[in-house]
Amino acid sequence: MGVIAWILIGLLAGAIAKLLLPGKDPGGIIVTMLIGIAGGLLGGWLGKVIFGVDSIDGFFDLSTWIAAVVGSLILLILYRALTGNSRSHRHA
Repeated sequence: MGVIAWILIGLLAGAIAKLLLPGKDPGGIIVTMLIGIAGGLLGGWLGKVIFGVDSIDGFFDLSTWIAAVVGSLILLILYRALTGNSRSHRHA
């Protein structure tokens, strides 16, 4: 797959991850998009390392999308843990 396809999958996977884990994140949509792109790459790498399969076969393969969404979810959870953001709003 080309770079444009990776970016598109990452953007959509980031949006799906955000829908599955709603809440306010610092950084807004830009950070969510970047997390999605990186999550797609992470998901593909994890699929290869853990399961020994090439999970990034093609744009329309289900395994590609599952790997990208799982990677995005992992990164979104890590991002929230590192930034200290929770579902509740804290007021100073």
